[in-house]
Amino acid sequence: MIPIAFFERVCFNFDSNLPISFVMEINANFAEPAQVKTSALEWIPSPMAGVDRRMLDRIGDEVARATSIVRYAKGSAFPEHTHSGGEEFIVLEGVFQDEHGDYPAGTYVRNPVGTHHVPRSDPGCTIFVKLWQFDPDDQEQIAVDLNALELTDAGDGVRRAILADRIYEQVALEEWEPGAAIEIVDDGGAEVLILSGEVAYAGATYQTHDWLRIPAQTCVQFTIGNAAARVWIKRGHLSEIRVPPQG
Repeated sequence: MIPIAFFERVCFNFDSNLPISFVMEINANFAEPAQVKTSALEWIPSPMAGVDRRMLDRIGDEVARATSIVRYAKGSAFPEHTHSGGEEFIVLEGVFQDEHGDYPAGTYVRNPVGTHHVPRSDPGCTIFVKLWQFDPDDQEQIAVDLNALELTDAGDGVRRAILADRIYEQVALEEWEPGAAIEIVDDGGAEVLILSGEVAYAGATYQTHDWLRIPAQTCVQFTIGNAAARVWIKRGHLSEIRVPPQG
């Protein structure tokens, strides 16, 4: 497993010699692969009490291009906010809530640039979330129950349901058959979150909620364990990295 690269860059005001901002970088070199066994990461408190994060990749401070696993304690909430760079998430455990409704485990949500809400979780929940990774012209807001989707045969040991098919990315729910050798290659790179099952790669085995990122123009092969692996996979989105303004 490649260790997480973690840096804080401090920018100084040279007139006063006082720090004015910092940029957090985690797995921020998108030309390199990244693999994270998420259960080994510490939970890092967010600015809101009861909401903690495991950071998978990140460029920025509290306004960041970020991929994280976020845990809401029972009764925790965030204040109302607007998604200036868009938001995409999967509810992994529990029930995520906002003023638009309840989203139980297995729900996939896309909130485009400019949308806003007041997130909370009365019973508690854990979500996989991506921020500042939307094309501003992509304005389709969706919520999909992954548990209810019908997957179709895509060949080579893969069954698939397309969640979003855009010029700049394709997002899918896939099931990889037991023992299959799954080749992943895309000119724009790829990213995988394991929802269930085991996936072997580069001498290590990855399990539920582990995360892997494959750079653009790279080919890798995964070997599936004795049970089928169910994964969320995004392709084509890593050739151009958009970062929010800092400072």
